[in-house]
Amino acid sequence: MCETFSQLGSREDENKSILPHDPASDSNAIVYASNSRSKSFSSCVPCQRAAGTSFVTCPTCQGSGEIPQDLEKQLVALIPYGDQRLKPRRTKLFVFLAVLICLVTSSVIIFFLFPRTPSARPAGLNSSNVAFDKADIHLNLTYILNISNSNYYPITVTQLTIEVLHVSLVVGQVSNSLLLHVGPLASKQMFYAVANRIQDENTYKICTRLEIKVHHVLLHIQGTLTYTCLSRSQQLVFQSDDYVDCRGNMSVPHLLVPHPP
Repeated sequence: MCETFSQLGSREDENKSILPHDPASDSNAIVYASNSRSKSFSSCVPCQRAAGTSFVTCPTCQGSGEIPQDLEKQLVALIPYGDQRLKPRRTKLFVFLAVLICLVTSSVIIFFLFPRTPSARPAGLNSSNVAFDKADIHLNLTYILNISNSNYYPITVTQLTIEVLHVSLVVGQVSNSLLLHVGPLASKQMFYAVANRIQDENTYKICTRLEIKVHHVLLHIQGTLTYTCLSRSQQLVFQSDDYVDCRGNMSVPHLLVPHPP
């Protein structure tokens, strides 16, 4: 066995052997001297080597010592408390950058995935077809609806429900199942037709008498738009008031007017 020295005590203790001395093994012994460059404990530096024994660099002596390779997995490595390897450089900087990156990433994800309510704006009447019978007025109307998606992901319009009222009475209603896709930050225009039947006597006189110069009726439209986004179904309510000429047919083409998101 080899003689081992330590600097944990006084300098006089360096000459004391931890293990009992065996004179018979002095010829093949390897003496490890303490590294005196530091006051803290460090690995030993070999003074003599036995023939046929391989050595590896000691991991705790900053490359200034070696230990037998056969004992590499049996020895305990002691690192001084003040060793720089226990104090990585720029630790606070790395922690700050990691926290900053997490906050920025979370903010970006929330900004793009935050749900924004789409808008449905009635664009007015596109065409009307008027017919009369003995006491009723039949109005077949086609309306235009502009849909704007202000989200950063697409939405799908699945259903449209419309009610048309005249003098607080429902004169027409329709419910259509749709599959209209609106892309991110995009707008689309859709048409819907409603068949109306007005049974008011005064309105019938206004629309049929030639001596009356103005033949307009006021219709109030209220609708519900159902759409899905991110696997969630939501509803959007809209309404409008339109004057319709109940004397003759009318057809006015409307073009899509883009709206800002």
